[in-house]
Amino acid sequence: MKINAVIHPAEESGVWAKVPALPGCITEGDTMEEVQANLKDGSLKKICGEDVSA
Repeated sequence: MKINAVIHPAEESGVWAKVPALPGCITEGDTMEEVQANLKDGSLKKICGEDVSA
């Protein structure tokens, strides 16, 4: 399954991203690799019905 994410540069440093198809699935990271890993983890938890607000 593929899920699209929108990735933005953060104002000070790093990047942040959201998954429009999964309301509330928003993450940030210092590097693109970190935010991609966070997106995979957060998206999977959201799909499985786990709370991702932490």
